[in-house]
Amino acid sequence: MASKTKIPTEAEVLKMPKADYMNAAQLKFFREKLIELQTQMRENAGATTEHLRELSFAPDPADRATLEEEHALELRTRDRERKLLKKIDQALGRIDDGSYGYCEETGEPIGLPRLIARPTATLTIEAQERREMKQKLYGE
Repeated sequence: MASKTKIPTEAEVLKMPKADYMNAAQLKFFREKLIELQTQMRENAGATTEHLRELSFAPDPADRATLEEEHALELRTRDRERKLLKKIDQALGRIDDGSYGYCEETGEPIGLPRLIARPTATLTIEAQERREMKQKLYGE
């Protein structure tokens, strides 16, 4: 299913008028960005599975401890990536339902620069700062 419109570049997206916020070209740009990220995360997960499957015997206790620490670090990294994959799926769902690019708390536009830096963002910077301050103050 090849689409006739080309995917705009980041620079082209940033040059678009504010009135065109979340137009079809911008949504296409972000969908492609999210799908690329999703593919990368899945490839990393596959590499980890293969790496952990490799038989590693280390008779020396220090070598064994180092190997176990490396595996633990790799598993923590993959866990963060697994959580990011879930956020990517949710962002793709928001593109489909028309809510992508708008703050889930205020309904205001999140902004192109923030979405380019963090395509899974669901809050404006201000709403995110309020949430973080509240978490810091109340431990929520």
